[in-house]
Amino acid sequence: MDVKRRTKIIVSLGPATDNAKVMAALVQEGIDVARINMSHGSPEDHQRRAALLRKCTQEQNRSVGLLMDLQGPKIRIQGFRQGPIQLRNGKIFTIDPALGSQAGTDQSVGTTYQALPEDVAQGDRLLLDDGNITLRVEEVSQNQIITRVISGGELQDFKGINLQGGGLSAAALTDKDHEDIRAAVDIGADYLGVSFVRNGADVETARMLLRAAGSEAHVVAKVERREAIDHLDEIIATADAVMVARGDLGVEIGDSEVPGVQKKLIAQAQRHNSVSITATQMMQSMVNNSQPTRAEVSDVANAVLDGTDAVMLSAETAVGRHPVRVVAAMNRICLAAERHRSVLVSGHRIDARFDAVDETIAMATMYTANHFDVAGIVALTESGGTAKWMSRISSDIPIYAGTRWPQTERWMSLYRGVYPIAFDASDVSPGEINRAAIEELRSRGLVNDGDRIIITKGDFSGIGGGTNAMKIVEVGQVVGEAE
Repeated sequence: MDVKRRTKIIVSLGPATDNAKVMAALVQEGIDVARINMSHGSPEDHQRRAALLRKCTQEQNRSVGLLMDLQGPKIRIQGFRQGPIQLRNGKIFTIDPALGSQAGTDQSVGTTYQALPEDVAQGDRLLLDDGNITLRVEEVSQNQIITRVISGGELQDFKGINLQGGGLSAAALTDKDHEDIRAAVDIGADYLGVSFVRNGADVETARMLLRAAGSEAHVVAKVERREAIDHLDEIIATADAVMVARGDLGVEIGDSEVPGVQKKLIAQAQRHNSVSITATQMMQSMVNNSQPTRAEVSDVANAVLDGTDAVMLSAETAVGRHPVRVVAAMNRICLAAERHRSVLVSGHRIDARFDAVDETIAMATMYTANHFDVAGIVALTESGGTAKWMSRISSDIPIYAGTRWPQTERWMSLYRGVYPIAFDASDVSPGEINRAAIEELRSRGLVNDGDRIIITKGDFSGIGGGTNAMKIVEVGQVVGEAE
């Protein structure tokens, strides 16, 4: 177990990771969560990749979470009759929902979103292909959107459409998403990524569908719509984790606005004691190159300095030429950024009052850890809640989270500074739990005689949210407790 890096790394699976040796190397390199993007590939592809991931993690005795990412209402143009077209500045180009999937020409094209004419008005700007092409709406007539090309270029089949400034009314969950939620449950997803959320209600709908399908998976709200920024607090409060998905978000609000939103989202997630993920093009040049650019190094490092829980790789690992090398590079960058003092200290919630006993124990533990000479924290947990509370406080003290539940281990794989450990406290007599927990760490080479360790636990094993005790022990001097 590598306990050096506290920021978690999420990798996207794809054709480049389908080789068993590559997958095993990624797990060995220390990935924390694997992502399957359900926008690409078949259900059989998703099942096969999840199975390969689990085989490799079992062989290496590692706990790696699985994030299944919904496509959401990705609005696209349809296809063209004779391949890609060239759009020239100043020319008229029409988007017509009535056109078929391969009926496009250099004068018009269809769209997958039939309600698009109802959502746009004269003067609006439509951004195609991640903003590479800009169209200004001149007129909406007979359900056709007549535009003028402001910034042209080559346009290929099925490229995305965004409305600059946001405002498209498409629901966050499509019929495909409903099917994919059931598929994600069958595969055993630990996290479900919900794309293009508008508000907290979208998150709640996804969670309701998960529960109806029999899953306790946690929900990740992806912030990539302009509307989501206006409802950020309720989205963070409702979701289990939030992701700043900088691709579509940058198209809608403008690329220059994204860094400020990223910092705001990470800070607000921390204030709400939620988990944050920074994603999209973090190491994009390594899709082809063997080394990141200096700008990419700074991008990853700044996300770590801002306090993000996790940084995510997309095309870099899914289809890139160097999936293992890019993870190694990201690991190196995170470690360097984490040596900065601002990442190691925290005044978070220093003046707050707490609402629950387990939260109070978690906060007291972190205050003690940051002001006393301790080598680590052992949080014995059922749901992972205590470890999550602890991880909200910046520290360089490792949090070893012991649980008997494999899914809780995988949930905690996303929490900054938390290292999940399989430990079944229900199999140990109450008076021997401290000794057994320390021996588990010793067997893994994580502690030495003389180290001080803080242990948190509840009076009764098997009860979520029951943590009510904190004790400082010394390795080699741990004695049994009276029952």
